[in-house]
Amino acid sequence: MSDTKITLYAALSDAVVEMDEERAITTAQQVVAQHFDAYEAIAEGLAPGMARAGQLFEEDEYFVPELLLCADAMYAGINVLQPHVCREDVPQQQTVVIGVIEGDTHDIGKNLVKLMLASAGFIVIDLGRDVPPQRFVETARESGAVLIALSTLMTTTMDGLAEVIRLLERNKERDQYKVMVGGAPISLAFAKKIGADGYARDASEAVRLARQLVGQAVAHTG
Repeated sequence: MSDTKITLYAALSDAVVEMDEERAITTAQQVVAQHFDAYEAIAEGLAPGMARAGQLFEEDEYFVPELLLCADAMYAGINVLQPHVCREDVPQQQTVVIGVIEGDTHDIGKNLVKLMLASAGFIVIDLGRDVPPQRFVETARESGAVLIALSTLMTTTMDGLAEVIRLLERNKERDQYKVMVGGAPISLAFAKKIGADGYARDASEAVRLARQLVGQAVAHTG
């Protein structure tokens, strides 16, 4: 990655953390003017900035007002970059159902993944937080989704992720959907244990994984 890219992406990240909408916009405009990859700028600049803001929130250094201002700065940059994102990697703009499992109300990470998926060209159905396992299954069925994205930040609700997969198996629908999981207490080993199709550590990795899984799903159904 060139020094200019690194500088611009760092500036995007800082603009989000510093709640500076104007700087986010002007820096995003520079990315476009330089013909750099718009999605990469979101993934390597704005998204890490929001992740940093989320961490400050978790550490009680930022509170809800600051977090909302950070989000405003991030969206300001995304509004500039999104029209320039290449969406060819998403076959037929596939649908993803995303949410935080029942019993957990932490949704900063989920919201970032949702935003990144939408920016990458997916149709995203966001069920929000504290979502019962059955609702993921029903929504995926009703929407024609090919991917279900589940998250939790609490060890006490991890089994809810497994319950979604158990419901799919019980209904003989497991092969119709790819299931990806994420969140602080989740690991690749846990994902494999419950039979998920993939695990992502952060929002950028979640998009790469989603593209891979959706490609597999389309190939399987094609």
